[in-house]
Amino acid sequence: MKPNSKILVIAGSDSSGGAGIQADIKTITALGSYAMTAITAVTIQNTTGVKSIVPIEPKKISDQIKFTSKDIKPDAVKIGMLHSTNVIKSVIHSLDFIDIKKIILDPVMIAKGGEKLIDDKAIRLLKAELIKKVTLITPNIPEAEILTGIKIKTKEDMIFAASILIELGAKNVFIKGGHLTSKVVQDIFVNKKEILIIKNKRIATSNTHGTGCTLSSAISTFYACGKTLKRSCELATKYVNSSIRSNLNYGKGHGPINHLSSIIINKKFK
Repeated sequence: MKPNSKILVIAGSDSSGGAGIQADIKTITALGSYAMTAITAVTIQNTTGVKSIVPIEPKKISDQIKFTSKDIKPDAVKIGMLHSTNVIKSVIHSLDFIDIKKIILDPVMIAKGGEKLIDDKAIRLLKAELIKKVTLITPNIPEAEILTGIKIKTKEDMIFAASILIELGAKNVFIKGGHLTSKVVQDIFVNKKEILIIKNKRIATSNTHGTGCTLSSAISTFYACGKTLKRSCELATKYVNSSIRSNLNYGKGHGPINHLSSIIINKKFK
């Protein structure tokens, strides 16, 4: 098969392969599209946590974005880990340069093990400038709390937090409800016109490393292929849940999900 669309991912690398650029490439490929990358940082990590982060120079990040897009124009852009103000400024400038309309921002701030991946100045700049440039922002509950300054304990709190992000300039917000303790996970899509609540039964597993990266890349892929943004969120949620349900159980900590859950391989290679 030929890829259905082209996605440029701007994000950090995860040496364990479960999150970041590695999860993004796997997701986009598994869903039938073509992935390009601009790496913002190299993380040394495994399923038990992050050992260290090696940042990429902002100019080099910008060069990756511009040079790649000049040759192969992406249909959508997915943004993940942006760890400093200079990196965010570089990405904003690069987005203006390449002029892509479909942009999904996953505001990666905290690793699964609790390590902070972005500084406070960068968070302020993301709130003030970057969220106005993107089509959709996809925070989980801890990230939504950081961005809005409120505590989120209920579905109503999630909707209120989304409304705050819209007041800050976000066009569409998708808050992931997995951090609440209810038996049913509720994810919430909000814009100025509508509210959509996506409900799924919680899957009992600790193997959820990279779910946020995977979800945002899946949304980007479906959206780039012509689905509406709301439908893209619904389909991406189904894909992530299917990938969690596989329960790979790799590693000694928060293991990865199965990005191949959507693939059936019929061709035999000899």
